[in-house]
Amino acid sequence: MQAKDMCEVTKVHEDVVISVKKQMPELVKAAQIFKALADETRLKIAYALTIEEELCVCDVGEIIGSSTATASHHLRFLRDLSLAKSQRKGKLVYYSLADHHVNALVKLAYEHAIEEGEEDGESS
Repeated sequence: MQAKDMCEVTKVHEDVVISVKKQMPELVKAAQIFKALADETRLKIAYALTIEEELCVCDVGEIIGSSTATASHHLRFLRDLSLAKSQRKGKLVYYSLADHHVNALVKLAYEHAIEEGEEDGESS
């Protein structure tokens, strides 16, 4: 049985493969970013930080419906991967996204998901 999404014959275009391999960068750190944002809770936190530039750990906990300890764990994970940054202000710790790249990535992922849902006939 042949799958419709596979080539019917094997024909490697060596010039293309060699060219792509030469240009392929190391993608471990990029993969880690996607792994971090693949967690729905961390993605919710990141999206919340696109809406409100800075949030304290307590507010994040309320937004995601968890304890401050759980929120803090997820925020540290994002910070450790350089997706978020933190700043202590008195007795509170505030988090924000690391830079405009992270902001754009989160928004772009959401926009893509919405467009794909519309194309698939889903209503939002």
